[in-house]
Amino acid sequence: MFNPMNLANTDWDTWKKTLGQAVEFAEELGISKQKISSLAQQAGDLLADSVTPANPEQKVLKELWDVAESEERKVLANLMTKLVS
Repeated sequence: MFNPMNLANTDWDTWKKTLGQAVEFAEELGISKQKISSLAQQAGDLLADSVTPANPEQKVLKELWDVAESEERKVLANLMTKLVS
């Protein structure tokens, strides 16, 4: 099972690759893009609250996440799933 905490201490390319694999797996299971984006938002909440960014890119994402309203976080989560798909 995909555990976003496993991504906590990886470099940016590994982080994107792992997230991409999780998105691909979810799509193969027939999970809708809307649900995948919702799950990405939940993972973003967990990571932002519980994990220190391991690289500059993750730090930027955390800073954006921290200032974003709920709808903006949905957009960020959706963009991240698009980025890795």
